[in-house]
Amino acid sequence: MNKKTIRDVELKGQRVVMRVDFNVPLENGVITDDTRVKAALPSIQFILEKGASLVLLSHLGRPKGKGFEAEFSLKPVAEHLAKCLGKPVAFAADCLKADAEVAALQPGQLLMLENTRFYKAEEGKAKTEGLDEAAAKAKKAEMKAARAEMAKKLATYGGLYVNDAFGTAHRDHASTASICKFMKEKGGACVAGFLMEKEINYLGSAVENPRRPFVAIIGGAKVSGKLEVLQSLMKKVNTILIGGGMAYTFLKAQGHAIGKSLCEDELLDTAKATLAAAQAAGVKFLLPVDNVIADKFDAAANTKVVGVEIPEGWMALDIGPKTVELYAQEIKGAKTVVWNGPMGCFEMAKFAAGTTGVCKAVAGSGAVSIIGGGDSVSAVNKSGLADKMSHISTGGGASLEFLEGKALPGVVALDEK
Repeated sequence: MNKKTIRDVELKGQRVVMRVDFNVPLENGVITDDTRVKAALPSIQFILEKGASLVLLSHLGRPKGKGFEAEFSLKPVAEHLAKCLGKPVAFAADCLKADAEVAALQPGQLLMLENTRFYKAEEGKAKTEGLDEAAAKAKKAEMKAARAEMAKKLATYGGLYVNDAFGTAHRDHASTASICKFMKEKGGACVAGFLMEKEINYLGSAVENPRRPFVAIIGGAKVSGKLEVLQSLMKKVNTILIGGGMAYTFLKAQGHAIGKSLCEDELLDTAKATLAAAQAAGVKFLLPVDNVIADKFDAAANTKVVGVEIPEGWMALDIGPKTVELYAQEIKGAKTVVWNGPMGCFEMAKFAAGTTGVCKAVAGSGAVSIIGGGDSVSAVNKSGLADKMSHISTGGGASLEFLEGKALPGVVALDEK
């Protein structure tokens, strides 16, 4: 990684502003999965131990951007962080009106600010539906200016900026990329935290210099969401294994009957072109050879295992046991594995065997294994095999865009070594 990290700057006596990704699932104010909180702890502890004070920024969920919404408050997350650290975490109820709380910080202390997305300016998105061209342009300029103003304010909270939120690095938001401009204008450094460094190093090595054979496992519901990553990976991998709902667009493109299975008919020609491109590139492109099918999308549905042809009135909701065996053999010989997207509707027990089987194969392969994408991470955590994976990415969209070869604004904005 060619970006500076918190190891490369003097931290003692500094007040540090750090963007973390504490976008965690909450139920009745209780965190149900604190993976992202724990992932940020090494950077937080390092900064505090070096004698700096720390101001934490994050978003949570998708609030409307019109002010405080209790269900999206970060206060429960601040309380959970305090338990993880074994020390107090102060909390400011408004991320743009926290001057007093920030000024009160002493070395070794930390402050969590309320959800940055309570302000529309954080994302800086302009709603232009129904506006003419001139009005739309003016609205976009207005929101861009608001984002800059918010970033400028956030930059006043410290003399050094750290981005440890890989999960939002693909977004040019006030707290992820725009803030760097204003921090640098006043002579402040902008560097990566340990989590950001780890993400870039693992994903970067997979993209630039993978150990071979290199196997990509791509699942999820739709081809449309994974098309660019498929096209990019085809230039890098030896084998692609396809699962999830997206498999049935490819199978239909090959002329197979898919019953009521999920299919993007408008992408059938694209699917054919993708299969042809893989063949031309010498990439093995494997699709399910058998399927677990159901008579309805329901945990209590009637199910059976069939081959490639799916009867009318039935839908495929998981890859079958022969496919699991086939994919496991490919994974067994791999030296690098990238996995994004589940093999089926793993949230329902009847349709979890495919994802679990692939998970066990990856865990036992000995390969460098990189798990990216929210559902993939959930599946791995659910399997109890998370500790057998080399790296579990905290950023679904960001990891996909990185694998596609796109520049991530939150990474680009950081200082180079």
